[in-house]
Amino acid sequence: MTITTMPPTPGAAWSRVPVGTEQIAAADRDALGTTARLVAWPPQRLPALLAAVDRELADLDTQASRFRPDSEISAVLRSGGTHQISAGLAEAVALALAAAWWTDGLTDPTVGRALISLGYDRDFAAITPSDREPLPVRVPGWSRVRLNGRTLTVPAGIVLDLGATAKGLGADRAARAAYRAASTGGVLVSLGGDLAVLGQPPAGGWPILVADEHRQTRQARNLAGAPHGAAPAGTADPATAQQIRLAHGGLATSSVTCRQWLRAGQTMHHIIDPRTGRPAAGPWRTVSVAAASCAEANAAATAAIVAGEQAADWLAAQGLPARLVGHDGSIRRTPGWPAADGGLVDPPATSALALAAAAAGAVR
Repeated sequence: MTITTMPPTPGAAWSRVPVGTEQIAAADRDALGTTARLVAWPPQRLPALLAAVDRELADLDTQASRFRPDSEISAVLRSGGTHQISAGLAEAVALALAAAWWTDGLTDPTVGRALISLGYDRDFAAITPSDREPLPVRVPGWSRVRLNGRTLTVPAGIVLDLGATAKGLGADRAARAAYRAASTGGVLVSLGGDLAVLGQPPAGGWPILVADEHRQTRQARNLAGAPHGAAPAGTADPATAQQIRLAHGGLATSSVTCRQWLRAGQTMHHIIDPRTGRPAAGPWRTVSVAAASCAEANAAATAAIVAGEQAADWLAAQGLPARLVGHDGSIRRTPGWPAADGGLVDPPATSALALAAAAAGAVR
């Protein structure tokens, strides 16, 4: 069966975000079940940059969303078997398989049926509490999925969910597209707080507020100009929120505190431990990671939530600066993550995920 990419779907309107200077432009809109933000300087070509980001986000949605019945991945999963897929979906699946290999299965794109059993079977905003007891579902395992170029084989009954990597990939793709449209200066693209930067950053690096939830902000001081955590929809505890700076690469935060819902009186969240098919139950409520790309940071942060007590050692072994916040509010940092506010995070320029993928033969 051959699957083709559908034309982009028009997205929600962008809204300009005040940043206190005319040298930088910023805009937000709803996208992919979260909030997209573009920050750019110089600001003169902002409409062209927004259009470029729109195209990338619409393409990813029509390729990889399991919540859209008309998406490519939904068409694949309805029948199982072998399919010829678009280059865009092939890239997304290859990245998910590479991340599973790299993390030794701590992230796994075959967790889809487990998520559905727990009640995450639609866009998160549409989930309502349920008294139905979730049935335990075994995660089949990523090694059962085969991708050869653009030929994808998914055994019947397996539901792919690319949540551990797709948002990061979307930020990377959108940042590349925006930077091509800008042709100068620098850009930052954030999807729900997972972000990628390209080009020349502002002096000292892009200011970013890292918190449990991407809409949080500090009560103590105005950080409305920060590209991450800019919407004043909550108040972050100064003990568990930090402003850092990032000059290159990507940054992602995984948290068990944001996407929560009730199922038979139990609180569920969206980060699944593939070993159990249940929400990860480790000591960390939030993990933020900086890496060469947002997709790599996304995969590493998710894997760290699942890894539990071994997370910090694994991140340090990968050379990834990270900040881990425990359920009790305790904070642990890996080498390269600053202790003080305003410090520069300098992720490796070489992607450990890309090297692992090449070694595994998981991507073209």
